[in-house]
Amino acid sequence: MDTNNQQGQAQPQPPPAQIPDVSAAASAAAASIPANAPALPPLDPSINGVGIVINPFQDQLLNQVNPEAMAPILPLIQGPSMAAIPGMPVPGAEALLMQQNMMSNGHIPPVNEPKTISADEIALYDRQIRLWGMDAQAKIQNASILLITIKALANEIAKNLVLAGVGSITLLDGDAITEADLGAQFFLPEGGNLIGQNRAQAASAAIQKLNPRVKVEVDAEGIKSKGPSYFAKFDIVIATDLDPDAFLLINTATRVHGKAFYAAGSHGLYGFIFSDLIEHEYVIQRDAGNVPTVPGPETRTRSIVDVKTRKEGPKTVESVTKRELYSTWFLASDVAVLPDDYIKSRRRLKSVTPALSCLRALWEFKQLMGGRNPSTRDDLRVFTQIATQKHKALSLPSETLRPEFLRAFLQNLGSEIAPVTAVLGGQLAQDVINVLGQTQQPIQNMVVFDGNSMEALMYPLHPEGALGNSMFTLGSSTDASIVANGVAPMMMPAPTDVSLMTMGADPNAMGALPHHPMMISDPNALASLPILDGSMAAISDLSQMNQAQAIPQAAPPAPAANGNVLNTNGQS
Repeated sequence: MDTNNQQGQAQPQPPPAQIPDVSAAASAAAASIPANAPALPPLDPSINGVGIVINPFQDQLLNQVNPEAMAPILPLIQGPSMAAIPGMPVPGAEALLMQQNMMSNGHIPPVNEPKTISADEIALYDRQIRLWGMDAQAKIQNASILLITIKALANEIAKNLVLAGVGSITLLDGDAITEADLGAQFFLPEGGNLIGQNRAQAASAAIQKLNPRVKVEVDAEGIKSKGPSYFAKFDIVIATDLDPDAFLLINTATRVHGKAFYAAGSHGLYGFIFSDLIEHEYVIQRDAGNVPTVPGPETRTRSIVDVKTRKEGPKTVESVTKRELYSTWFLASDVAVLPDDYIKSRRRLKSVTPALSCLRALWEFKQLMGGRNPSTRDDLRVFTQIATQKHKALSLPSETLRPEFLRAFLQNLGSEIAPVTAVLGGQLAQDVINVLGQTQQPIQNMVVFDGNSMEALMYPLHPEGALGNSMFTLGSSTDASIVANGVAPMMMPAPTDVSLMTMGADPNAMGALPHHPMMISDPNALASLPILDGSMAAISDLSQMNQAQAIPQAAPPAPAANGNVLNTNGQS
């Protein structure tokens, strides 16, 4: 689907000679840093007298944690944006193992010096440079990509990104090749016995041959062994064909480090792409119209933040800077609803593919059943009930979810079809290139492919009501340390005010999501783990604004006089 049909024509790019070499300036800046300078400055233990910053990933705190004492509450922890409330599915054993590793600490990798484009590379990438420009190509060649689970969909993504000339791509997959992998995965070498070999390692040689200038690395340890700091060295993280619990935990880690995140999966004739860019700005070049473009909101999640004009001969060209805000996987995959312009139009509702409801039902079924697909007669009955509920929650007409569609969707689970993965992989890779180049409108935020209609339609899925209004306050810039769970504010103030109210999270709006973790600022609360005033305690890294989080189980909290949230027992 073309999302850029109104963005104007491509503009002429400056010749290579006009692009300054920034490597010397970068080297000089690096040399000016004292050798004994600390890598990361310590955080002030008190912030404006309101509360204490607590980083759960610090070594000194991890050393105080008793694994045996924490074990009883691990099955209750749904993730930083989920609480143990009745009826909420519990992650499977693999997700719990991964969650424990996500609590581990590691070393933040150093930032590499940007590379410049050589004359040979200009000649090699000439056609695409003419398409998206020299600056965008430079950003692409300096990008570091993490690609998780190397199956048919990831094969297509890797092919497109490597041919585009990304700086490096890391293939992360701890699983071995099975017979099911020998069908649609074209990077596996022919001949020989591949069964039992590592999937990423076996595909890496063919991927490297596509473009020797790209650094292709293999990590065969698997995603469950990675802590949150592992994701800090990548510009974009792409997770494919994983369970929803794994998507949630990876998305939490990428939010902690302010990294773009994509999730994608294919199921035979059906598939999806999800993107969480947190906050993304891009510049569109187009001919100026009769009505001048002015800064301001365009949609709930998109705003125009700057407009510049210039004369090119008889034409006036405008450079429009836009900003997109995003929701997390947790919200978009279940809590969020279709936009108002869909809800108010029955014609548009009838055009929504029922694959969206079926995918949401599949994600919930996997959470309930430990990650497995529906197979037995009882499974089919449960899946049908969940799909019907999801369809109704999206306000979709009941007649569009037909028994024959449910049957076809279930029959496609567990299969890979090359033409479908080619469409999804190509669309995701193109969006990654657009995001890196910052010259095109990106996906916002869910794409669903329906093989019955041969369409890949985009649906912006975000919370509505008080919660959505609290999240999306357009017109100001987002702090780099965005709250990891994505439910607290998209717009962050200066880090000298950390009470919940000054952080922008409206307690009344948070009541719209009963399982949202509420903030407390009492550092002594950690001593009462795992139980705090009848509530379960969960720890979520908020980057430079970390706090312990208490998850109430009965009622939304009430703000105290000083702006902090009082811990209450109850739930709305």
